[in-house]
Amino acid sequence: MEEANEEADHHAYCTTELATNKQTRENKASEAEELAAQAEQLAAEAAQLGEEIQQLSDAMAEIEGERAARTALRKEEKAANTKTISDANEAQAAVEQAIQVLRSFYAKAADASSLLQSAANHVSGLHTQAPYKGLQDETTGVMGMLDVILSDFARLETETSAAEEQAVVAYEKFMAETTEDLQVKRTTKEHKESKRQRTEEALRSAKKELQLTQEELTRALDYYDKLKADCLDDGLSYQERRARRQEEIQSLQEALNILNGEDLA
Repeated sequence: MEEANEEADHHAYCTTELATNKQTRENKASEAEELAAQAEQLAAEAAQLGEEIQQLSDAMAEIEGERAARTALRKEEKAANTKTISDANEAQAAVEQAIQVLRSFYAKAADASSLLQSAANHVSGLHTQAPYKGLQDETTGVMGMLDVILSDFARLETETSAAEEQAVVAYEKFMAETTEDLQVKRTTKEHKESKRQRTEEALRSAKKELQLTQEELTRALDYYDKLKADCLDDGLSYQERRARRQEEIQSLQEALNILNGEDLA
């Protein structure tokens, strides 16, 4: 009777433990699968964020390079335009001075020539001779050429000043646009870096939880192996195990009788 109770208890124990262990194994296997998928997704997200951050860094570096090149070019352009305007101003001043000098010279020369001509005509009595115009023609030619030169330098100054103003406007527009672009990219990069940090933290947490779950699953599997050895591996039914135990007990009793010197007959 006692052995029957023990056998019944063992059977109940096996039934309960096997059912509980099966549920544990299924739950832990499902949890491990979900955590592995979650970790894989988080790793992919972190990698994608890393690529996007690198792309933003490269784009920002390229913009900074363009800004530096544009600034250097603007500096050179401004220096050249400033020199051109200064040279044009100096040239205009020099030409204007030359014009004043020549005007004074030609005016005096014309007066002297007129006096000489009048005296010569009076002496020779050639009052009917045409007046001398050579100096007037020379004056007109030289002064006309200087006026053209003066106009060219004035136009050069005006055009260069206008070009400089346009270049300044274009440069300031470029710098303002790229400053805004850099700020947007910098802010976006900071947000992505923060998101990547959170993603990597979640990934570490998922990996740690996955490791713990796998350890729990391993323990459940090890316990299942033990349960199989105790409850399933002999392949015997309850009645068969009971009969075999009776045989084992009988054999032990016979061995004990032999040791006690009793006749087995």
